Amino acid sequence: MLTATDIRELLRRHGLAPSRRLGQHFVVDHNTLRRMVADAGVQPGDHVCEIGAGLGSLTVALRDAGARVTAIEVDAGLVRALTEVVGDDPLVRVLHADVRDVDLAAAVEAPAMVVANLPYAIGTSITLDVLALEHFARAHIMVQREVGQRMRARVGDPQFGAVSVKIAAYADTRITANVSRQAFFPVPGVDSVTVALQPRTWPCPVPRRAVLALVGQGFRQRRKRLRNALAPLVAPPAFDAAARALGLSPDVRAEQLTLSTWCELAEALRERRVAGDASIPVR
Repeated sequence: MLTATDIRELLRRHGLAPSRRLGQHFVVDHNTLRRMVADAGVQPGDHVCEIGAGLGSLTVALRDAGARVTAIEVDAGLVRALTEVVGDDPLVRVLHADVRDVDLAAAVEAPAMVVANLPYAIGTSITLDVLALEHFARAHIMVQREVGQRMRARVGDPQFGAVSVKIAAYADTRITANVSRQAFFPVPGVDSVTVALQPRTWPCPVPRRAVLALVGQGFRQRRKRLRNALAPLVAPPAFDAAARALGLSPDVRAEQLTLSTWCELAEALRERRVAGDASIPVR
């Protein structure tokens, strides 16, 4: 595995400096890497997609566990250094690309999992994109502690928000480890966590995209009553009828609804639309 000295030397030799804009912080603590690979359940022969491979700290740990690794990195300088680190190892394939431009279902043969120390700036959006593909058997990611807490938050938690509901729509989530900021080079201003995401079956008869459209709109102005927040999508009288049928308070707000309740609300709205009320658009 790479030490802090190895990483500094790689950066020096390739004329590189970590980008704050891209949230580049490289894991240098070997115990953190070993635990992440173990908690992800990586076994010899497993196919792993690593997003934001950086200089290869996690790549090497995954390879040493016997995994076949597709390592994706957008930064051209880091790709040069990463290619030097992994050499011509047949277990590692390096892709120089922005993961948002990659057809992961085509690039990574199933069955596969995602194991990644995600870039701070886009960790949440990448996680949602990966889950929405419904291609990977599971994911184990490292993100800022605050981001991880939002991902697994429940109604009543101070971190609960739209991201919490959207993640829950795709996966069961748990935090597996706390990671000190001292485990990284350069040292970031925040601590991190590792998060396990296990895809789940969609439990609602209404399409997921329709439910998540309501969630997104409802949280857009989260302090508003849900009746008013959803007005661009649902006529207030239609919302009132659905809320009464579900026993929801007329003053209910988005942050008070679980995923199950969002599903029930979407279904109640759809039933009224099917019954002939054209004022209920569920998109």
